[in-house]
Amino acid sequence: MTVKRPTPEQLRAVAEDLGMTMSDEDIASYLEIMQPNFLAYDAIEAMPDYLPRVKYPRTPGYKPEGEENRYNAWYVKTVVKGAPQGKLAGKTVVLKDNVCLAGVPMMNGASTLEGYMPDIDATIVTRILDAGGTIVGKAHCEYFCFSGGSHTGALGPVHNPLKMGYSAGGSSSGSAALLAAGEVDMAIGGDQGGSIRMPSSYCGVYGMKPTHGLVPYTGVMPIEITLDHTGPMTRNVADNALLLEVLAGEDGLDPRQYNVKTEAYTKALDGGAKGLRIGIVKEGFNLPNSERDVDAKVKQAAAVLRDLGATVSEISVPMHAMGGAIWSPIALEGATELMMRGNGMGTNWRGLYATSLLDAHSGWKHRADELSDTLKISMLVGHYFIKHYRGHYYAKAQNLSRKLRAAYDAALAQVDLLVMPTLPLKATPLPPPDAPRALYIQRAFEMLANTAPFDATGHPAMSVPCGLSDGLPVGLMIIGKQYDEATIYRAAAAFERAGDWKKM
Repeated sequence: MTVKRPTPEQLRAVAEDLGMTMSDEDIASYLEIMQPNFLAYDAIEAMPDYLPRVKYPRTPGYKPEGEENRYNAWYVKTVVKGAPQGKLAGKTVVLKDNVCLAGVPMMNGASTLEGYMPDIDATIVTRILDAGGTIVGKAHCEYFCFSGGSHTGALGPVHNPLKMGYSAGGSSSGSAALLAAGEVDMAIGGDQGGSIRMPSSYCGVYGMKPTHGLVPYTGVMPIEITLDHTGPMTRNVADNALLLEVLAGEDGLDPRQYNVKTEAYTKALDGGAKGLRIGIVKEGFNLPNSERDVDAKVKQAAAVLRDLGATVSEISVPMHAMGGAIWSPIALEGATELMMRGNGMGTNWRGLYATSLLDAHSGWKHRADELSDTLKISMLVGHYFIKHYRGHYYAKAQNLSRKLRAAYDAALAQVDLLVMPTLPLKATPLPPPDAPRALYIQRAFEMLANTAPFDATGHPAMSVPCGLSDGLPVGLMIIGKQYDEATIYRAAAAFERAGDWKKM
């Protein structure tokens, strides 16, 4: 089979896109000289793609309705049984719907991707199944994952099981809601600005954003390679550590992975808080939108750790206040280029490309009016600065992210862990269907200040529920050194054992 050759008109249009002016003679000359290049493309077209084998049988499943999906958290229910034995034997796992599960529908919260059927399993899918886990479906997420609220998905909002009509957080909204409702044992989330930790905080579950690259992102729809994280969400610390043990480690296919260091995380659970040095980051509190009860609950949680034998003191990281600003050009320009204009894959990296996902996602260009307002505003800002400032601010923000990382590392040289509120506020009411655009967008991005900086720097950070106020959870965020998830789990497990967080 041969690839379609360009017509003279098509080649002229390509040349004009590149700023070139060509005569009819130029076009004819180039078309003739290009023939060997086209033959190379013919050869690639004739070869089968080089994709990993799908190991475990499954069915496409079905979309649950009514009482079976009362929080609108499920996208698809199915059953994919893994190996008969392993660390996850007997555990049910739901995947965020940005994770490829071969033969099961995937839409990543977006109308423009609805109908896509992956032909590969993400690396983390294979690892879960090889460890004996049972994957029970796909959880709704936000429209291409661009929201910290749970109201932007094409199939409607996800409700918080602790309070109907309130946000479950995003973008891993369905994953958190299904855990909080007790419908699954474990879930996979994704995190580029806080999308594991934000819904975990709003719904009162445990969400770990691992060190950047610790868990392979292969087969998960990318947003921005330097920000992409995927990781475990659970109802308790032990399950979280267990799932991370299964997920972590290099797969040889993900450019995000470099010098990866893994541990037996479950062995850290009985270490206790005694002897830990914990720094309460001053700049994580008293933000313009901080709720007093949230700040108070987190400081009470730090006091519990002190009572358990940790040394707890206030520490200042002045640059934390600039973390959100540093993250913004990376997220907005990077996502516009990679996820949208690059059709989800982009170029200039080695690894596994999900070519069928690239093809399916590329259709957004003909249906851009359907994109969520949160994605539209992100793309408008991102493309403006790329077009008019050549990517200068993306590049500068990447440079500054190294300085931000060094600032956290300097603080972590004085203490073992940093703590602050995961989010400055509790879950908010879902915007009504006729909400003005300003409110719709506000509810998507108002909670990012403490979470987004650690996506830019890659530090591991976990949201741990630490109390209820007005019936809604508050999240304590524990941040560790690169690849030191074990110490985070040690502190989180000690805190969990100290008492029922719902009564704190």
